[in-house]
Amino acid sequence: MERQVKVGVLGAGYWGPKLIRNFQEIPSADMAMVCDLRQDRLDHIRELYPAVRVTTDYKELLGSDVEAVAIATPIRTHHRLAREALLAGKHVLVEKPLTANSEEAEDLVNLAEQRGLTLMVGHTFEYNPAVEYLRNLITSGELGRIYYINATRVNLGIFQPDINVVWDLAPHDVSILTFVLGMLPVNVSARGAAYVRPKIHDVAYLTLHFPNEVMADIRVSWLDPCKIRRITVVGSKKMVVYDDVEPTEKIKIYDKGVDVPPYSDTLEEFHLSYRYGDITTPAIPNVEPLRVECEHFLHCIRTGERPRSDGRDGLEVVRILEAATRSLLNGGMRERVRL
Repeated sequence: MERQVKVGVLGAGYWGPKLIRNFQEIPSADMAMVCDLRQDRLDHIRELYPAVRVTTDYKELLGSDVEAVAIATPIRTHHRLAREALLAGKHVLVEKPLTANSEEAEDLVNLAEQRGLTLMVGHTFEYNPAVEYLRNLITSGELGRIYYINATRVNLGIFQPDINVVWDLAPHDVSILTFVLGMLPVNVSARGAAYVRPKIHDVAYLTLHFPNEVMADIRVSWLDPCKIRRITVVGSKKMVVYDDVEPTEKIKIYDKGVDVPPYSDTLEEFHLSYRYGDITTPAIPNVEPLRVECEHFLHCIRTGERPRSDGRDGLEVVRILEAATRSLLNGGMRERVRL
């Protein structure tokens, strides 16, 4: 049996309890301690898991014998808490996005590397079997040359008090796109609007321009009547739709496309050939991505292996979000991603 890693969780609001539940259920984890500023949240955790210690003082958690810390607090606190955890010798898992700006992210990456500690970011969709399947489809060449990708992530709420919809929802799709394509965008443009609260965008449209003329559009919104989590990938050979809301058939492969005749002498001879083939729905393992993520975090702590979504992956996503933010504020002009 693998040795147990003693884990502490900072934050027991919306996402923290999901982390706590997973670490509690993983045999190789010892879910030891939880910190939150709200006593009622801690009382709830104590009712669910009587053996877990609780505290309102994060310094008490960092001063304890926990080996690893998962941080699920507001973004503005990520850098300070993660930095103090690393300085206390703890391995760290930070929920997305890693930090509020790239300078803070670079600081954490450098500190973790200097101290030989694991720094991982909660890009949960990189651990989703459907997203892994999509990546394999692209890298295998089955889809042909990738033309463009369209991603939609919309719902009604949850409005965040201190960040806009780009920093709240877009990290998911940005991390998915860089993961499945295996490359980073060169530049980003974005436009959006703030309807409910002044200066906090609740609707945004991002366009990411990748090498090889691959274009990806992302639509994110807190103001939509339907919950949609869908990505469409269009290639020269086949097309794919990944629908995360779909309970079973999350991936559908369409053998559809347009073929250009190799040679024609006249305009009359030039006819595009449309292909309408079968729709394939592969079997995707039904596992919780967050469980896979938590297990991977523990594995990397034990082995020293580099996490799939390590600190540098988190830094790259933050830089892309910064470029999108600059574009939002300059009328949608393209902004180069600072690498």
